[in-house]
Amino acid sequence: MLLIRRPPDIRPSEITDRAVYQERRRLLRAAGALAAGAVLLPLSGQRPARAGTGRKLEGVRKGPFGTDEEITDYEAATSYNNFYEFGADKGDPARHAGSLRTQPWSVSIEGEVEKPGVYALEDLLRPHPLEERIYRLRCVEGWSMVIPWVGFPLGDLLKRFAPTSRAKFVEFTTLYDPEQMPGQRRRVLPWPYTEGLRIDEAMHPLTILAAGMYGEILPNQNGAPLRLVVPWKYGFKSIKSIVKIRLTEQQPATAWNRAAPGEYGFYSNVNPEVNHPRWSQKRERRIGEFFKRETLPFNGYAEQVAHLYAGMDLRKFY
Repeated sequence: MLLIRRPPDIRPSEITDRAVYQERRRLLRAAGALAAGAVLLPLSGQRPARAGTGRKLEGVRKGPFGTDEEITDYEAATSYNNFYEFGADKGDPARHAGSLRTQPWSVSIEGEVEKPGVYALEDLLRPHPLEERIYRLRCVEGWSMVIPWVGFPLGDLLKRFAPTSRAKFVEFTTLYDPEQMPGQRRRVLPWPYTEGLRIDEAMHPLTILAAGMYGEILPNQNGAPLRLVVPWKYGFKSIKSIVKIRLTEQQPATAWNRAAPGEYGFYSNVNPEVNHPRWSQKRERRIGEFFKRETLPFNGYAEQVAHLYAGMDLRKFY
């Protein structure tokens, strides 16, 4: 059940992304060219998104879920990012993430599993056929993208390690290395970054671990070499550069909930009827478009996931 709360009085600059707000006059003079930070983004209806120059991923099959919406341009998706480990500005990850070394890479599987251990990334990926799934990504600040992720269901990975009957939640942890991740030198968030899902959310077939996008390996600024994608939740739930997956009996603490518990809850489901304390969530701007659109409950995936929250007060459990 989605509960309605009266939106607070807010300034236009708090609703619109700052970079877009500041560029409004130039946008109008340019007949709709949308600027995001330092990146000129194409309008919807122009040429399709193109891939970059990264290494192609072979043998990728089309996944069972996705959308036929227009895909966000590759340059926009890889240059306008939230990845605070490399800086708080949207352009910082693309500028600074080159310092991240993604080979070799290993992930520790811990907690309530019968087969814990530290596994090389290639060993984690090898048994799982990679799928392309075109998912929406909705960020809490009011912008969204449509990205062709390449990955595999998180649930398939978890089953390999035999979760015990006490496994109720899944906790994820990002790499902590301030030399490679200069944003961690500032206490913007409680490092290392952590996120969590309820076990049924983690096992849902929409939830994937992504190792690529646009048919290529993940760029560093987008979460290389392994990130979480949960399409019905806000983008900050999609933890990047994962080094630990831990199954727990108790609900884990998450980075944004620890940093600002009044603004960021554990569930982080897209609920347009409940405002963030500092801005409305009712509308969003798709990167590459000028006009805003209505935000959909559960980011448009209500048919698939709303049953997971039957009977829950989604204003209390935000």
